[in-house]
Parts: sequence; C-alpha cells; structure tokens
Amino acid sequence: MSTIKPIPEGSHSITPHLVCAGAAAAIDFYQRAFNAVEVMRLPGAPGKLMHAQIRIGDSNVMLVDEMPEWGSLGPASLKGTSVTLHLYVEDANATFAQAVAAGATVKMPLADMFWGDRYGVLIDPFGHQWSIATHTRDVKPDEMQKAMKAMLG
Repeated sequence: MSTIKPIPEGSHSITPHLVCAGAAAAIDFYQRAFNAVEVMRLPGAPGKLMHAQIRIGDSNVMLVDEMPEWGSLGPASLKGTSVTLHLYVEDANATFAQAVAAGATVKMPLADMFWGDRYGVLIDPFGHQWSIATHTRDVKPDEMQKAMKAMLG
C-alpha cells in the first residue's frame, strides 16, 4: 500500500494558480502585501518562472510567468479578470492598508457589509482581483436576505 498522500500535506482541495507577467515580482509583492511565505520556485527560460508556490495564511498559491507561446496569459494581457481571490484575515483594515502600500489599487473601499464581513476589493499590480475580509458578526440567512433586498431597493 502506498504512503503517498493524494493531496499533499498542507494543501487544500482547491489551490489558485496565478499567471503573472513577472511571477518573481509577484512573489515579492505578495510577501509585502499579504505576508506571503515563499515555498519554492522552479526557474524556466531565462528570467521566467516555470512554477512557484507561496503560502498566504494557511493556503498555498501557485504562480507561473506568462508564456504566450503556450496560451498562458495573465489578467493584464487579457484586459481584466472574472476571478476574485477571497482572503479572510484577522484585521481587514490592516491587511488592506498593507496591500495598498505595497502597490495594490482599490476597486471597492473597505466597508461593513450586510452579510457580516468588513470587506473591500483590491487589484494587485499583476491584474489579479482580491477581496479582503474579516468576519465581524454572524447574520442569520433570513436577516441577510432582508438586508440584501433593502440594499437593492
């Protein structure tokens, strides 16, 4: 019987794999913005990373450089993204400010939301969208539905 774990130690069922125009610079940004820890990097062609992995909180994030010849493009080259990476943190205010100081731009300022989170949205320098949140209160589903309807008018 094999002792190899089908899901590696420290990994979860879903792991984001980000394509970045400048994956090494992205690692530096995520370290400054989100206190990421570099797990590994695998250089490829000169100046490019074939694969890298960081850890933010308890989660892994994989990265690779853009490789247009393989159809691998980041959000900046694609003129946007339809994906948001959601990051729960102990202190949304502090993490949001730290990420902005590191070079992220604010898409949606932090605010207290009807679903019980302090929540805001940033765009990192590589075009990836991040929502930053701290859960501040528990809201019952019926109260959440009522608050959403009131917000939408």
